[in-house]
Amino acid sequence: MLKRLLALAAGAAAVFAFAPFGASLVSVAALATLFFLWQAAPSAREGAWQGFAFGLGLFGAGVSWVYVALETFGGMPAPVALVATAGFVAYLAVWPALAGWAVARVTPVGAPARLLAAAAAWTLAEWLRGFVLSGFPWLAVGNAELSPGGALPLAGFAPIGGVFLVSLAVALTAAAIAAIAAALADDRPRRVVAMLAGIAVVVAAGAALARIEWTRAAGDPVAISLVQGNVSQAQKFDPAFRPKNFELYERLVALSRGRIVVLPESAFPQYADEIPGEVFTRLAETGRARDGGVLVGLFTADPPRAPGEGERIHNSVVSLGAAPPQLYRKRHLVPFGESIPAKPIAGWFINRVLAIPLADQTPGPPDQPPFEIAGQRLAINICYEDVFGAELIGSARAATLLVNVTNDAWYGRSIAARQHNQIAAMRALETGRPMLRATNTGITSAIGHDGRVLAELPWFKAGILEIDIAGRTGDTPYLRFGDAPAALLAAALLVLAFALGRRR
Repeated sequence: MLKRLLALAAGAAAVFAFAPFGASLVSVAALATLFFLWQAAPSAREGAWQGFAFGLGLFGAGVSWVYVALETFGGMPAPVALVATAGFVAYLAVWPALAGWAVARVTPVGAPARLLAAAAAWTLAEWLRGFVLSGFPWLAVGNAELSPGGALPLAGFAPIGGVFLVSLAVALTAAAIAAIAAALADDRPRRVVAMLAGIAVVVAAGAALARIEWTRAAGDPVAISLVQGNVSQAQKFDPAFRPKNFELYERLVALSRGRIVVLPESAFPQYADEIPGEVFTRLAETGRARDGGVLVGLFTADPPRAPGEGERIHNSVVSLGAAPPQLYRKRHLVPFGESIPAKPIAGWFINRVLAIPLADQTPGPPDQPPFEIAGQRLAINICYEDVFGAELIGSARAATLLVNVTNDAWYGRSIAARQHNQIAAMRALETGRPMLRATNTGITSAIGHDGRVLAELPWFKAGILEIDIAGRTGDTPYLRFGDAPAALLAAALLVLAFALGRRR
């Protein structure tokens, strides 16, 4: 039980590696602690329990802000929201538990190969968590290798194999540290030296890769305005507030100077045909006058596919200006917030306990071309779509800039918005494209192609972030191969660990 409590504490401490805290070495130390415990786990069952405890600490401390969305803004009764949040955290903790089970199952107790298996299994569990049951790759440890000032050495692996290859580098470093601790206890100085050399090689390789410019500038910088309306969730969906909301965003657009002006997700939180035509006309006139465009977040609807079905609602972005109108519809919907899983079975219950407006949406088509505005090609993604790096590859390869529109006001003043901005920075680094983020309450930011935050607006304050930035062209290896290198390498290392463990 003491070992499980230590794993729980290590998992909770790992949250300090991520934004807004930024103590990236904590994630290495936390994983090293977990791997050291797994090294001595007497059974696969115990390895699983230790992994589960670590996951409870990590996700309990790191993503419990889901409660705010459910209870404060979703109208869910507090006891139900508490149970739902605990269930969500417990589900996420299953993935480290599976990793711990596999490590103890395929390698002998105390074998050096077990630490190699730990790094590989951890990475595979992160990767699987990223797409199974819609996926939720939040708090992948590779993200902690990005700070607002730029990428740390291990983040240099991101353009090669994405965040999960960075996670594998972090996990291998943690495994080496756990091996050093064991070697010091056993008085094996040669093994200590070998592990230190291995860490140096991994760090040096990441630093060397970080110096490579995988993409190149595409033309001159273009002036871009990122608008932060700071509309509270209490007002946002209130029909009585709509005239003031239109006035707010029209005023901010008029004050901006960019050829490309980006408004947040659902800046106009109603259907397109409910928005006065003169609002669209004035925004389009501004875009045409600047030989650019204004991007507006709103909702669109399609007729039912069959009699008896409801209309199909889409979380959308539309461009208005010099170019013909262009439309993007969100592809990856948030379970329970934008879609209802197992709707025929559980839909009635979800609708009774959760009062999120427009919660039954339809995903957009998988292949949507970038917007072409002011000589740039903009790959649009909405809210937490930027969490899924592999899903952005198709549009990113055809684009010069990435644009994310978000409303993280659902999570109040929790750490969610800072974590989200850090994740967006990882997408910029993976693709070699700048990421431009327009959010309702923050974090509105401009992120360079190297993952460095160039500028941002104050949190929970209306404003306009003005930036001149050049698009980028060319492919990083990640844009060609996606997550496959990380997953295949982790699987190969797990097989190697199994073979080495059998030889022992």
